[in-house]
Amino acid sequence: MSLGFYAFGEPRFVLVMIASILFNYLMAIVITKLKTGTALRKVSLAFCIAGNLSVLFIYKYFDFAASNLNKLGAGIPLLKLALPLGISFFTFQAMSYVIDVYRGDVKVQYKPHYVGLYISFFPQLIAGPIVRYRTIENQIDNRTVSFDDLSEGVRRFLVGFLKKLLLANNMAVIADRAFGMGDAERSVVFAWLGAVAYAFQILFDFSGYSDMAIGLARMFGFKLSENFNYPYVSKSITEFWRRWHISLGQWFRDYVYYPLGGSRVKTKARLVFNLFVVWLLTGAWHGASWNFIFWGLMYFVILTFEKFTGIPGRLKTRPARGFYQVFTLLCILFGRVLFRADDAPSAIRYAASMLGLSGNSFFSDAVVRYIRDYWVFLIASLLCSTELFKNLRARVDAAQKKSIRTGANAFTVVFYSLCFIWAISYLILGAHNPFIYFNF
Repeated sequence: MSLGFYAFGEPRFVLVMIASILFNYLMAIVITKLKTGTALRKVSLAFCIAGNLSVLFIYKYFDFAASNLNKLGAGIPLLKLALPLGISFFTFQAMSYVIDVYRGDVKVQYKPHYVGLYISFFPQLIAGPIVRYRTIENQIDNRTVSFDDLSEGVRRFLVGFLKKLLLANNMAVIADRAFGMGDAERSVVFAWLGAVAYAFQILFDFSGYSDMAIGLARMFGFKLSENFNYPYVSKSITEFWRRWHISLGQWFRDYVYYPLGGSRVKTKARLVFNLFVVWLLTGAWHGASWNFIFWGLMYFVILTFEKFTGIPGRLKTRPARGFYQVFTLLCILFGRVLFRADDAPSAIRYAASMLGLSGNSFFSDAVVRYIRDYWVFLIASLLCSTELFKNLRARVDAAQKKSIRTGANAFTVVFYSLCFIWAISYLILGAHNPFIYFNF
């Protein structure tokens, strides 16, 4: 059914998916049969990783590399291949399975349809979270489907659905207008409004998909790991990356950073190198474009600074910690500009507009118009990006009076139902607005 789901949207590329499943299924068995510590076993793992990355390179990075080499006179013809949906996600999942088998962290799976289910599992196939085989290894055979799981799965799916339809898509209207304006036409305040709107858009777009994936999986009895934890309340960039796209951060930590030596290295130069490699690859993972590379390197610089200075842990006063939290949010915001722009020069020009360096006005009528039309969604996005409702729910659940819990549950059902109808109206009347991470 998962392959059928994928084939519905990508009829040609389902063959790439099947090839990935069979290749990694067989390589895991080959590695298991070889004696631990032998050179041939290591070569087999290297061959498997190279095979996976080669497919990813051909579809995602070949034209980018060729076009840059062609600027130096290489004359390499471009392939102009379409990007298979979800290839970055299912390729990383497949590699993690084989690597874990090699390490002895999981047992090899001899049933090909089990490996196929893991790699192609439709709820999170297209845009994550990146699931480890160890997470669902036992759940494939030993899971129960209960009414409680179904109920919680529906609720969680609905939360993600509302995030996408009501928050992300409405924030996209502001962001698209701001980033689509000319540099001189875009006022300083509207440039900031557009950057903030995009920050909300990508949060609720991606976390909304993750919620929907986790909810769908829960309906079938699978319990997947969380992928977001209110990242915009972070007090440092280090904390931000523990809260944002958690599954990707953990993947690079366990399969790149730790194998390179992590932070337990003899020299600072080696630590810098390890961080550089991780964030260069993180940027490249998001897309074959220089702005993604620069985006990853921006985080490399800031995280290296935090690692060596011990900030914000060394800040003792509340004003100092508050100042650094504001600095963190500004870094995230300018990072979003680099992420959203078509290329690096466009990002620089947009940032210049935010700083009033493009000959642009400070204020414009567009600010008033868009705030007037979207103020409800802006406030809702702000509140939903904090832990406010999570903390309120925890207090309700801890309430001694049963009437409080019953009333809160009834209100929640009515509220979700009304929002669901509202979101459906947007879905019917609105323009096509796919998930952002479908691009990666």
